[in-house]
Amino acid sequence: METNILLESGTNELELLVFEVGSNSYGINVAKVREIITSEPITPVPNAHPCIEGVFMPRDVMITAINLAKVLGLSPSENPKLDMFIITNFNRLNVSFRVHKVEGIHRVSWKDIIVPDKTINTADTALATGIVKLEGRLIVILDFEKIVSDISPETGLKLSDMEEYQGRPRNERPIMIAEDSPLLMQLILDSLKKAGYTNIQKNVNGQAAWDTLMEYKEEGTVKEKVHCVVTDIEMPLMDGHRLLRLIRDDSDLRDIPVVIFSSLLNDDMKRKGEQLGANAQLSKPEIGRLVAELDRIMA
Repeated sequence: METNILLESGTNELELLVFEVGSNSYGINVAKVREIITSEPITPVPNAHPCIEGVFMPRDVMITAINLAKVLGLSPSENPKLDMFIITNFNRLNVSFRVHKVEGIHRVSWKDIIVPDKTINTADTALATGIVKLEGRLIVILDFEKIVSDISPETGLKLSDMEEYQGRPRNERPIMIAEDSPLLMQLILDSLKKAGYTNIQKNVNGQAAWDTLMEYKEEGTVKEKVHCVVTDIEMPLMDGHRLLRLIRDDSDLRDIPVVIFSSLLNDDMKRKGEQLGANAQLSKPEIGRLVAELDRIMA
């Protein structure tokens, strides 16, 4: 199945690949998908995590295979030979996920994606980043970054990179962050505070950040209250590219530096960020490089 559908930059849309595990339907942003292949023989790896089936090597690239049914606590496939592998790339990792059926691709708007509330989504256990209604049914968009980092914690933020920044003088210049993952938001906050950045404004998505910018603009205080914006790309209601586009199109905001900090920085996403005017673009594990870029921008 081809997945190289390109969207115009900053339209607040995504292509959602819908698939099934058991009798449930789930979604993944096509921007994370390299390809979809039929089930292949897997080589088991001794002492691997129970959800890791092993590895295989299509086109001379080693790919880790994760059994998504095990991750989600669902029954295994009745006929594994008919399963599909969704091969993904994010956080500079190539990982495949065994699913039972691939349905197809749907174009949706981030504003139509509902954020799960705290009754079903907590920072420590959340595996859903959003829910969208398609053709009368609810599709759960899974947090594949969290699935991978839960299985292999060293693939998450490289917090060890922050050791060299500890003990620096406080920097009170205000930074606005747009990040929908509560866990990642807290890790980013903790890391930046270790590096001396203490005046940080949290926003749960691009829409919340934009609303706050509009409040400051109306007050006439935006230049004092926001010296830099750090944004994820994938977020419900408004994504980071749309937020960047709105900032660059506003004469009162366009000079504010914007840093994209995302797991989705493949070549296509980088080109979109460049076209929209991002000051820097960093992959999410690189928290040390984020601090270095903030140092450069805030100098």
